[in-house]
Amino acid sequence: MHERSSVAELVGELRKELDRYSPGGKLPSSRTLVDRFRVSPVTVSRALAQLAAEGLVVTRPGAGAFRAGPRPAPAPAGDTSWQEVALSADGAADLVPRSVDASGVLVSLAAPAPGVVEFNGGYLHPSLQPERAMAAALARAGRRPGAWGRPPMEGLPELREWFARGIGGATTAAEVLITAGGQSALTTALRALTPPGTPVLVESPTYPGMLAIARAAGLRPVPVPVDADGVRPSLLADAFRVTGARVLVCQPLFQNPTGAVLAPERRGEVLRIARAAGAFVVEDDFVRRLVHEDAGPLPAPLAADDPDGVVVHVCSLTKATSPSFRVSALAARGPVLERLRAIQVVDTFFVPRPLQEAALELVGSPAWPRHLRAIAAELRDRRNAMTSALRLNLPEVSLPHVPSGGYHLWLRLPDGTDEVALTAAALRAGVAITPGRPYFSAEPPAPHLRLSFAAVAGAGEITEGVRRLRAACTEVRGPAPDGVKAR
Repeated sequence: MHERSSVAELVGELRKELDRYSPGGKLPSSRTLVDRFRVSPVTVSRALAQLAAEGLVVTRPGAGAFRAGPRPAPAPAGDTSWQEVALSADGAADLVPRSVDASGVLVSLAAPAPGVVEFNGGYLHPSLQPERAMAAALARAGRRPGAWGRPPMEGLPELREWFARGIGGATTAAEVLITAGGQSALTTALRALTPPGTPVLVESPTYPGMLAIARAAGLRPVPVPVDADGVRPSLLADAFRVTGARVLVCQPLFQNPTGAVLAPERRGEVLRIARAAGAFVVEDDFVRRLVHEDAGPLPAPLAADDPDGVVVHVCSLTKATSPSFRVSALAARGPVLERLRAIQVVDTFFVPRPLQEAALELVGSPAWPRHLRAIAAELRDRRNAMTSALRLNLPEVSLPHVPSGGYHLWLRLPDGTDEVALTAAALRAGVAITPGRPYFSAEPPAPHLRLSFAAVAGAGEITEGVRRLRAACTEVRGPAPDGVKAR
């Protein structure tokens, strides 16, 4: 059983039994719970920790777990209505309200209920994460001399050098900053490059988390459509000319959500257009390490072909490891590097040194290339399993592009499909999906879904999830064409 499901089920059972004990009464020992419920000691420990966090039990090291006493009466609620005025009073100079909408991000971060197939996840399933290698790296890192001291503000020199080599071209370690995850790096980049109230060009569709960053900073996202070959240069030039924008944010490799790769003939054109507009290109190279086994040679990052400092490059270790392994890099050339460094120091000071040391230990170990080879093969198999299941069970859904990297598929739904209704019906059927609307900064041209194949346990769960999705589509739209039934 999935560890997370085991913990949730044990918490439920223990919560039901708490009434048997008086306040201060001792619960059965961990060993007794292990034997009784046939779960691991780790599951028992995590279940008791959750109950303690809920205030239902108290754990005492060496003594055991005890039912907590009655909760104190809640303090009287205050009057927070004044905040509505304060939060909306941004002043006339702010052309774009700085509201913060995290819904597009939370849909891929929130854990679904036990038993729900997670087609909306944005990270590798625990079975795909290099947990042993990360644990060993963290243990070795903790023993390094000076590992718990203050690191250089820009990051450890050896780690900056490792990221610079991965970017290629003329990038040097001096042009790299270590940051706490790709989301943090994108936030720093947008704050550095464009002031509130101004436009920022974004691919359409694009990553909702980036749209949330822009809107929270008071920026106005302007969509530039993408096709199977990435962002369209003619429309990009028009957008720069019409808006006067000075920043484009793009994902040239396995774009989220379409999976498109920027075509070779467009790479230089995008850089030339941005340079002519006096604009920066923020390159979000987020899944380079999630290439599938059957992919051909990957194109180099745009930053590798950019001697003039047009590109601000973002890359991360998080997607290929664990959502909690938040180590990433920002690379830039020229005066903008100092502004990026200053904003990062003001916001976060630095990435904790033990985590940086652990990253060095991980990527320098023999386990790292083995892990990358293993996930390349597994992601290929999962992608194939999902595409086969979709074509068999959902023939009315269009799959315009099957990517050779990344962790998701982008589906075009039949015209008139209600994404909200389908998402709700899917959840009732036991599968969590991501609607397409949050990926568009303006009105979407058609209904879409994004389905992840990385956050589930394996091919069997993918097949079951698509079967449940078929049932949800039937509920919302009626029977499938030609009498197709879920298989």
